[in-house]
Amino acid sequence: MSNKKTSGGFPLIVSALAIAICIGIGFIIFYQVLGSASNFDADGPEKGHPHNFMGQMYKGGIIVPFLLGFFFTVITFAIERFITIQKASGAGNTDKFVANIKSLIAAKDLDGALAACDKQKGSLANVVHEGLVKYQFVQNDNTMDKEAKVAAITKALEEATALELPMLSKNMVVISTMASIGTLTGLIGTVVGMIRAFAALASAGTPDTAALATGISEALINTLVGIGTSAFAIIFYNLFSNRVDQLTYAMDEAGFSIIQEFQATGK
Repeated sequence: MSNKKTSGGFPLIVSALAIAICIGIGFIIFYQVLGSASNFDADGPEKGHPHNFMGQMYKGGIIVPFLLGFFFTVITFAIERFITIQKASGAGNTDKFVANIKSLIAAKDLDGALAACDKQKGSLANVVHEGLVKYQFVQNDNTMDKEAKVAAITKALEEATALELPMLSKNMVVISTMASIGTLTGLIGTVVGMIRAFAALASAGTPDTAALATGISEALINTLVGIGTSAFAIIFYNLFSNRVDQLTYAMDEAGFSIIQEFQATGK
Protein backbone atom coordinates (compact mmCIF):
# COMPACT_ATOMS: atom_id res chain seq x y z
CA MET A 1 0.00 0.00 0.00
CA SER A 2 1.44 3.36 -0.99
CA ASN A 3 -0.19 5.30 1.86
CA LYS A 4 -0.47 8.46 -0.20
CA LYS A 5 -2.16 11.36 1.52
CA THR A 6 -3.44 14.37 -0.38
CA SER A 7 -5.29 16.57 2.07
CA GLY A 8 -3.35 18.42 4.73
CA GLY A 9 -3.83 21.50 6.89
CA PHE A 10 -2.16 23.66 9.46
CA PRO A 11 -0.12 21.72 12.05
CA LEU A 12 -1.20 22.32 15.66
CA ILE A 13 1.55 24.84 16.41
CA VAL A 14 0.81 26.73 13.20
CA SER A 15 -2.92 26.77 14.01
CA ALA A 16 -2.23 28.23 17.46
CA LEU A 17 0.13 30.80 15.96
CA ALA A 18 -2.45 31.71 13.30
CA ILE A 19 -5.09 32.37 15.97
CA ALA A 20 -2.65 34.52 17.97
CA ILE A 21 -1.72 36.50 14.86
CA CYS A 22 -5.40 37.05 13.99
CA ILE A 23 -6.10 38.40 17.48
CA GLY A 24 -3.01 40.61 17.19
CA ILE A 25 -4.33 41.97 13.89
CA GLY A 26 -7.64 42.62 15.65
CA PHE A 27 -5.87 44.79 18.23
CA ILE A 28 -3.95 46.67 15.54
CA ILE A 29 -7.14 47.45 13.63
CA PHE A 30 -8.92 48.38 16.87
CA TYR A 31 -6.35 50.98 17.91
CA GLN A 32 -4.98 52.15 14.56
CA VAL A 33 -8.11 52.10 12.37
CA LEU A 34 -11.18 52.16 14.59
CA GLY A 35 -9.48 54.40 17.15
CA SER A 36 -8.29 56.94 14.57
CA ALA A 37 -8.99 60.56 15.53
CA SER A 38 -10.75 61.04 12.19
CA ASN A 39 -13.61 58.85 13.46
CA PHE A 40 -14.38 61.22 16.36
CA ASP A 41 -15.08 64.85 17.08
CA ALA A 42 -12.46 67.28 18.36
CA ASP A 43 -12.24 65.60 21.79
CA GLY A 44 -10.64 62.51 20.26
CA PRO A 45 -11.33 58.79 20.65
CA GLU A 46 -11.20 58.66 24.44
CA LYS A 47 -13.58 61.47 25.38
CA GLY A 48 -15.14 62.46 22.06
CA HIS A 49 -18.27 61.23 20.35
CA PRO A 50 -17.97 59.02 17.26
CA HIS A 51 -19.39 60.32 14.02
CA ASN A 52 -19.25 57.07 12.02
CA PHE A 53 -19.63 53.31 12.53
CA MET A 54 -15.91 52.68 13.01
CA GLY A 55 -15.87 55.15 15.89
CA GLN A 56 -18.88 53.40 17.41
CA MET A 57 -17.07 50.06 17.17
CA TYR A 58 -14.08 51.56 19.00
CA LYS A 59 -16.39 52.71 21.78
CA GLY A 60 -17.47 49.10 22.18
CA GLY A 61 -14.47 48.57 24.43
CA ILE A 62 -11.61 46.14 24.86
CA ILE A 63 -13.70 43.10 23.92
CA VAL A 64 -14.02 44.36 20.32
CA PRO A 65 -10.40 43.54 19.25
CA PHE A 66 -10.84 39.98 20.50
CA LEU A 67 -14.04 39.68 18.47
CA LEU A 68 -12.25 41.04 15.42
CA GLY A 69 -9.50 38.48 16.01
CA PHE A 70 -12.07 35.70 16.16
CA PHE A 71 -13.61 36.94 12.90
CA PHE A 72 -10.22 36.97 11.14
CA THR A 73 -9.56 33.48 12.56
CA VAL A 74 -12.78 32.21 10.95
CA ILE A 75 -11.81 33.75 7.61
CA THR A 76 -8.24 32.37 7.80
CA PHE A 77 -9.28 28.80 8.58
CA ALA A 78 -12.15 28.95 6.08
CA ILE A 79 -9.63 29.78 3.35
CA GLU A 80 -7.32 27.00 4.56
CA ARG A 81 -10.15 24.44 4.59
CA PHE A 82 -11.40 25.57 1.17
CA ILE A 83 -7.96 25.08 -0.39
CA THR A 84 -7.43 21.73 1.34
CA ILE A 85 -10.84 20.29 0.46
CA GLN A 86 -10.57 21.50 -3.12
CA LYS A 87 -7.21 19.74 -3.37
CA ALA A 88 -8.70 16.62 -1.82
CA SER A 89 -11.56 16.66 -4.33
CA GLY A 90 -9.11 16.27 -7.19
CA ALA A 91 -8.88 17.73 -10.65
CA GLY A 92 -12.37 16.90 -11.94
CA ASN A 93 -15.96 16.45 -10.86
CA THR A 94 -16.17 13.77 -8.17
CA ASP A 95 -19.57 12.42 -9.26
CA LYS A 96 -18.37 11.97 -12.84
CA PHE A 97 -15.17 10.36 -11.57
CA VAL A 98 -17.07 7.82 -9.46
CA ALA A 99 -19.43 7.03 -12.36
CA ASN A 100 -16.44 6.58 -14.68
CA ILE A 101 -14.68 4.30 -12.20
CA LYS A 102 -17.82 2.16 -11.82
CA SER A 103 -18.16 1.76 -15.58
CA LEU A 104 -14.47 0.91 -16.02
CA ILE A 105 -14.61 -1.67 -13.25
CA ALA A 106 -17.76 -3.18 -14.77
CA ALA A 107 -15.87 -3.42 -18.07
CA LYS A 108 -12.95 -5.06 -16.20
CA ASP A 109 -10.64 -2.26 -17.38
CA LEU A 110 -8.62 -1.95 -14.19
CA ASP A 111 -5.68 -0.29 -15.96
CA GLY A 112 -8.05 2.33 -17.33
CA ALA A 113 -9.48 2.86 -13.82
CA LEU A 114 -5.98 3.30 -12.38
CA ALA A 115 -5.18 5.80 -15.13
CA ALA A 116 -8.37 7.70 -14.25
CA CYS A 117 -7.22 7.82 -10.61
CA ASP A 118 -3.83 9.21 -11.63
CA LYS A 119 -5.59 11.85 -13.70
CA GLN A 120 -8.13 12.78 -11.02
CA LYS A 121 -5.74 12.87 -8.06
CA GLY A 122 -7.00 13.91 -4.63
CA SER A 123 -8.17 11.92 -1.60
CA LEU A 124 -10.99 10.13 -3.43
CA ALA A 125 -8.67 9.01 -6.21
CA ASN A 126 -6.09 7.83 -3.64
CA VAL A 127 -8.65 5.59 -1.90
CA VAL A 128 -9.91 4.12 -5.17
CA HIS A 129 -6.34 3.62 -6.40
CA GLU A 130 -5.42 1.61 -3.30
CA GLY A 131 -8.51 -0.55 -3.71
CA LEU A 132 -7.75 -1.23 -7.38
CA VAL A 133 -4.10 -2.05 -6.68
CA LYS A 134 -5.16 -4.57 -4.04
CA TYR A 135 -7.81 -5.91 -6.46
CA GLN A 136 -5.14 -6.63 -9.07
CA PHE A 137 -2.81 -8.14 -6.48
CA VAL A 138 -5.27 -10.62 -4.94
CA GLN A 139 -6.70 -11.53 -8.35
CA ASN A 140 -3.37 -13.07 -9.28
CA ASP A 141 -2.76 -14.64 -5.86
CA ASN A 142 -3.59 -18.35 -5.91
CA THR A 143 -2.79 -18.89 -2.21
CA MET A 144 -5.91 -17.09 -0.92
CA ASP A 145 -9.54 -18.12 -1.17
CA LYS A 146 -12.14 -15.70 -2.50
CA GLU A 147 -13.39 -14.71 0.95
CA ALA A 148 -9.88 -13.81 2.08
CA LYS A 149 -9.33 -11.80 -1.10
CA VAL A 150 -12.52 -9.78 -0.52
CA ALA A 151 -11.40 -9.14 3.06
CA ALA A 152 -7.99 -7.96 1.81
CA ILE A 153 -9.56 -5.52 -0.65
CA THR A 154 -11.95 -4.24 2.03
CA LYS A 155 -9.09 -3.73 4.45
CA ALA A 156 -7.06 -1.82 1.84
CA LEU A 157 -10.00 0.51 1.16
CA GLU A 158 -10.65 1.04 4.87
CA GLU A 159 -6.99 1.83 5.57
CA ALA A 160 -6.80 4.29 2.69
CA THR A 161 -10.02 5.97 3.81
CA ALA A 162 -8.82 6.14 7.42
CA LEU A 163 -5.65 7.85 6.19
CA GLU A 164 -7.53 10.53 4.26
CA LEU A 165 -10.61 11.39 6.34
CA PRO A 166 -8.92 12.83 9.47
CA MET A 167 -7.07 15.38 7.37
CA LEU A 168 -10.29 16.41 5.62
CA SER A 169 -11.84 17.33 8.97
CA LYS A 170 -8.71 18.84 10.45
CA ASN A 171 -9.12 22.38 11.88
CA MET A 172 -12.90 22.20 11.49
CA VAL A 173 -13.01 22.28 15.28
CA VAL A 174 -11.48 25.77 15.21
CA ILE A 175 -14.30 27.08 13.03
CA SER A 176 -16.99 25.38 15.14
CA THR A 177 -15.40 26.75 18.32
CA MET A 178 -15.43 30.29 16.93
CA ALA A 179 -19.13 29.86 16.16
CA SER A 180 -19.74 29.30 19.87
CA ILE A 181 -17.36 31.71 21.55
CA GLY A 182 -18.07 34.54 19.08
CA THR A 183 -21.60 35.03 20.40
CA LEU A 184 -20.62 34.37 24.02
CA THR A 185 -17.74 36.85 23.91
CA GLY A 186 -20.02 39.42 22.27
CA LEU A 187 -22.55 39.00 25.06
CA ILE A 188 -19.81 39.40 27.65
CA GLY A 189 -18.76 42.65 25.98
CA THR A 190 -22.38 43.84 25.96
CA VAL A 191 -22.86 43.04 29.65
CA VAL A 192 -19.63 44.84 30.56
CA GLY A 193 -20.67 47.82 28.44
CA MET A 194 -24.12 47.95 30.07
CA ILE A 195 -22.56 47.85 33.53
CA ARG A 196 -20.28 50.75 32.59
CA ALA A 197 -23.17 52.71 31.07
CA PHE A 198 -25.39 52.40 34.15
CA ALA A 199 -22.46 53.03 36.49
CA ALA A 200 -21.65 56.26 34.63
CA LEU A 201 -25.31 57.26 34.75
CA ALA A 202 -25.46 56.63 38.50
CA SER A 203 -22.32 58.64 39.18
CA ALA A 204 -23.68 61.59 37.21
CA GLY A 205 -26.34 62.18 39.87
CA THR A 206 -29.07 63.25 37.45
CA PRO A 207 -30.69 61.07 34.77
CA ASP A 208 -29.19 61.56 31.33
CA THR A 209 -31.17 59.51 28.83
CA ALA A 210 -28.97 60.59 25.93
CA ALA A 211 -25.83 59.34 27.70
CA LEU A 212 -27.61 56.10 28.63
CA ALA A 213 -28.75 55.53 25.05
CA THR A 214 -25.22 56.17 23.79
CA GLY A 215 -23.78 53.74 26.32
CA ILE A 216 -26.27 51.02 25.39
CA SER A 217 -25.58 51.56 21.68
CA GLU A 218 -21.85 51.17 22.27
CA ALA A 219 -22.42 48.04 24.37
CA LEU A 220 -24.53 46.40 21.67
CA ILE A 221 -21.65 46.76 19.18
CA ASN A 222 -20.10 43.73 20.89
CA THR A 223 -23.24 41.67 20.30
CA LEU A 224 -23.33 42.72 16.65
CA VAL A 225 -19.70 41.75 15.96
CA GLY A 226 -20.03 38.53 17.98
CA ILE A 227 -23.17 37.38 16.19
CA GLY A 228 -21.66 38.30 12.81
CA THR A 229 -18.57 36.22 13.59
CA SER A 230 -20.69 33.26 14.69
CA ALA A 231 -22.90 33.50 11.61
CA PHE A 232 -19.90 33.32 9.25
CA ALA A 233 -18.40 30.44 11.26
CA ILE A 234 -21.64 28.42 11.15
CA ILE A 235 -22.04 28.98 7.39
CA PHE A 236 -18.47 27.92 6.63
CA TYR A 237 -18.61 24.95 9.01
CA ASN A 238 -21.79 23.61 7.42
CA LEU A 239 -20.45 24.13 3.89
CA PHE A 240 -17.21 22.28 4.62
CA SER A 241 -18.94 19.52 6.61
CA ASN A 242 -21.30 18.92 3.71
CA ARG A 243 -18.39 18.72 1.26
CA VAL A 244 -16.50 16.27 3.51
CA ASP A 245 -19.65 14.13 3.74
CA GLN A 246 -19.93 14.13 -0.06
CA LEU A 247 -16.32 12.98 -0.43
CA THR A 248 -16.83 10.30 2.21
CA TYR A 249 -19.94 9.03 0.43
CA ALA A 250 -18.06 8.98 -2.90
CA MET A 251 -15.24 6.94 -1.30
CA ASP A 252 -17.76 4.45 0.10
CA GLU A 253 -19.63 4.22 -3.21
CA ALA A 254 -16.49 3.61 -5.25
CA GLY A 255 -15.16 1.12 -2.71
CA PHE A 256 -18.44 -0.80 -2.69
CA SER A 257 -18.32 -1.00 -6.50
CA ILE A 258 -14.82 -2.48 -6.38
CA ILE A 259 -15.79 -5.09 -3.79
CA GLN A 260 -19.07 -5.93 -5.50
CA GLU A 261 -17.36 -6.43 -8.86
CA PHE A 262 -14.74 -8.73 -7.35
CA GLN A 263 -17.40 -10.78 -5.58
CA ALA A 264 -19.29 -11.14 -8.84
CA THR A 265 -16.43 -11.91 -11.22
CA GLY A 266 -13.29 -12.44 -9.15
CA LYS A 267 -11.75 -15.77 -8.40
